[in-house]
Amino acid sequence: MIRKITLLLPLSLLAACGTPQERCISGNTREYRVLRNLLTETQANLARGYAWEEREVVRSELGYCRRPVRTRDGDIVYASYSCWRDVVDTERYRVPIDPASEQRKRDYLETKLKTETARAEQAVAACKLAYPEEG
Repeated sequence: MIRKITLLLPLSLLAACGTPQERCISGNTREYRVLRNLLTETQANLARGYAWEEREVVRSELGYCRRPVRTRDGDIVYASYSCWRDVVDTERYRVPIDPASEQRKRDYLETKLKTETARAEQAVAACKLAYPEEG
C-alpha cells in the first residue's frame, strides 16, 4: 500500500501544477506556441544562412569501475579499477539551407500564425471566463 502511495505522489504533484485557468490556457495555446517557435527558428536560419541540427556522438572515456570481490573471510568488498566507458554527447552542426524554400516556409508560418493567434486569443478569453482568477 505504501509503495503505491509513494509511486502515485509524484504524479499527483505534477497534475496539480498550475491553476485550472493556467492549464486551460496552456492546453489551448499549444499550437500557437509551436508555430511561433517554428517561425522564430526559420527566421534565424534565414538570417544566418544555415540551419543547426543535432546528432548523438559516442566516445570512450577512461573512468573508474567497481566490482565485488570476496575476501578470504567470506566478506564482499568492492574493488575499484580503471575502465573505458562509452559516453554519449550531443553535437550541433551546420546544415545548408535553400533560401527560397526557407522563405516560402516563413511566409506560410506567418500566415498560419495570424490565424492561430486569433483562435488562441479567443481560447484565452474563454478560459478566463470559465476559470476566473480568485484573489
